Amino acid sequence: MEIVRTVSWMKEAARLARAENQVIGFVPTMGALHEGHLSLLRRAKSECSQVFASIFVNPTQFGPNEDLSKYPRTFASDIEKLEAAGVDLLFAPEPEEIYPAGFSTYVTVEGLSQRLEGKARPGHFRGVATVVLKLFDVIQPHFAFFGRKDAQQIRILQRMLLDLNSDVEIVVCPIVREPDGLALSSRNAYLNAQERSAAAALNRALKAAARQVQTGVRDSLTLQSTVRDVLAQEKLARVDYVEIVDALSFEPVAHIGSRATYVLLAVFVGKTRLIDNLLVEASADLGALNCSL
Repeated sequence: MEIVRTVSWMKEAARLARAENQVIGFVPTMGALHEGHLSLLRRAKSECSQVFASIFVNPTQFGPNEDLSKYPRTFASDIEKLEAAGVDLLFAPEPEEIYPAGFSTYVTVEGLSQRLEGKARPGHFRGVATVVLKLFDVIQPHFAFFGRKDAQQIRILQRMLLDLNSDVEIVVCPIVREPDGLALSSRNAYLNAQERSAAAALNRALKAAARQVQTGVRDSLTLQSTVRDVLAQEKLARVDYVEIVDALSFEPVAHIGSRATYVLLAVFVGKTRLIDNLLVEASADLGALNCSL
């Protein structure tokens, strides 16, 4: 696996790959790789002739009271995992390579970026959109692979690519979970043993909502109440938000209908903030809905 540290070198590697008619699949990460990341790499490997990954802990998506300095950094073990996954090239720049002195240009997707996670973490999505656009410009992938756990982020990036006439296609992949249902996240490393056990309440709450949907419940307030009731049973869990939104606009909906809908939640377990979601979509059977965790 080739490791590239500079923008100029990365651009040349991308140019050569495209000149050879390689189909480039890209998986952007902030390191601390887990099975969720590896599932994206395997998907990319199965669909593309070249797989590029990045490790870059992006400072512009962290707020002033967030965990940039404490974010897990496991570069040596990450390299081993990437090589085992068959990644062809890793782009691992230093911050000053991405944000040189005098950098002052940022990307904001209006509307979508101010809701939910954007409201809870002001400026977060501006940092995400900016760094992803820069990475796409440097790496020139045909496809970029993201996990559905970050549903709002994916929708914002899709909107950005559409608005800016980009040819990069985002491939949305299933959430990868622990045996007890907890969605994999690098931030799970912050949980102590008691908190880790408590964090399974997020999945239990979403499963309770899914069961109600499958028995015919469509009212958002009823579903939100169910989710909150399950979370309230876990004393270490503190709800930030539980929302039911249209999957495209991320605007709240009063009732689940034929359009795809997300049940979204953000919950503090101890001091660690976790997010998760349930996707509800119309099935091929008239009037039926599919729930995907």
